[in-house]
Amino acid sequence: MTKTDWEGQDISGQTHTGVKFTDLECTEVVNRGAVFTDCTFMRATFNCSVHTDAAFVNCTFNGCSFFDARFTECKFVGSNFVRCTFDLMQVAGGNWSHVGLTGADLSRAIVRGTRLREADFSRLRCQDGSIRDADLSGADFDGADFTNCDLRGSDLSALDPAKVRLKGAIIDLQQALSLVQAMGLDVRAD
Repeated sequence: MTKTDWEGQDISGQTHTGVKFTDLECTEVVNRGAVFTDCTFMRATFNCSVHTDAAFVNCTFNGCSFFDARFTECKFVGSNFVRCTFDLMQVAGGNWSHVGLTGADLSRAIVRGTRLREADFSRLRCQDGSIRDADLSGADFDGADFTNCDLRGSDLSALDPAKVRLKGAIIDLQQALSLVQAMGLDVRAD
């Protein structure tokens, strides 16, 4: 178990495997290319941190804060988030496939152009949020709330409209057709 204070530091290029970090302070950290594999983060604070081309593979985040954190082209494949906060977090690109975000609140987060294949979004709360141009194929959306969420350009092929809240969600025409077909409606031109 490691308690570390990296506040304001540049941790670029570091490599950690199988480490359990408890109360890790990463506020305002700069991270370009660090790799964390099979690590556990308990009550870590990533507030106002900037991560580019970094990897957090098969990691567990429990009780962590990601306030105003920025992740650009990062890899989170197989990672799991439990009781974390994501206010003002921004994710651009990268691969977050197979992540566990069960019950997470992404209502104040912005996700764009990210691969989230087969992610667990069950009971996800994303009211007034933004998940744009994302690959959400194969994701589990059961019980998710996308009320007033901007979903334009995202792959919603795995979404069952009967199992999620979509009132006021912003979608494009192609997505509208896909959702109508998922509802079992027969769309005809004449």
